[in-house]
Amino acid sequence: MAARMPPEWAKQDWLWIGFPHLAEEWPGFLGAAQEQIADFASAVAESAQSVRLLVRDAANVARARALVSDAVTIERRVYGDIWLRDTGPLVVSEGGERIARRFAFNGWGGKYEMPGDEQVGEAIARDAGLTVTHSPMILEGGALDTDGTGLAVTTEQCLLNPNRNPAMTRERIEAELAEHLGFTRIVWLGEGLVNDHTDGHVDNLARFVGENRLVVPQASGRADPNAAIYEDAASRAAEAGIQVVRIPSPGRIEREGRVEPASYVNFAITSNLVVVPTFGSPHDDTGVKAIAQLFPERETVGLPADAVLAGGGGFHCASQQMPSAV
Repeated sequence: MAARMPPEWAKQDWLWIGFPHLAEEWPGFLGAAQEQIADFASAVAESAQSVRLLVRDAANVARARALVSDAVTIERRVYGDIWLRDTGPLVVSEGGERIARRFAFNGWGGKYEMPGDEQVGEAIARDAGLTVTHSPMILEGGALDTDGTGLAVTTEQCLLNPNRNPAMTRERIEAELAEHLGFTRIVWLGEGLVNDHTDGHVDNLARFVGENRLVVPQASGRADPNAAIYEDAASRAAEAGIQVVRIPSPGRIEREGRVEPASYVNFAITSNLVVVPTFGSPHDDTGVKAIAQLFPERETVGLPADAVLAGGGGFHCASQQMPSAV
């Protein structure tokens, strides 16, 4: 029986979240990043969904426990980066069984290689009682998004980047994704956001919010550095027959003169709650409200994520869901 990767809005048993611990990754922002991740974990846990917060060592266990709700479960694990969307297991349904797919990982094209990141996904999957299968293809979960019907989107910038799988053609990549994740149709978008550390992950650019329904940001202000990128993504998706919904972008967000890849599209969908990252932008409220309209059956909240972004990602990047058995 063919594998099926459920959409993120399908019912979940729990959410894994990574807790920041490396001062060199968040210079000057580690404490604030920990607080923002703790607020994210607490919000999900208090919405009546289980949260498993992965924490690196004893000192950070104590720090996390002082910050999070009692409803959050803390698990001590060996990992480097917190971006479990990329290093965690991708869970599919196959023959009535949940199976964890593990792809090869090379530190986002060899840029950020940290001890534990290659192993943490398999460790948490096996501890969850999942069968684990492997693919030799290098892939991060944030490079893909699916509506659960076999349709998926990705970006050429990431999946065709020579720092990932230089010997694989577009067709071979599609075949590997079909075999392991059950994708029957891949729509290729172009570039990801400016200065995205991941080489253009799609979960910062375009996300499914329903079957064949994709949300893409709209540039906010003339100085928005991603205006052309948004329009190209929306155009490609529409040409592929996907219904495109536009929401405001945060606009131009800079830190020390450098454009940051800030995106409301990096929201996390959980069983009862949608959590949207905010950045102190004048567009935060309208961005959160626009996403709330897309999920009328769930509560939607905006939470500050500017310190998390200082380490290179957002709430979606830091989390990975465990889909409920179907």
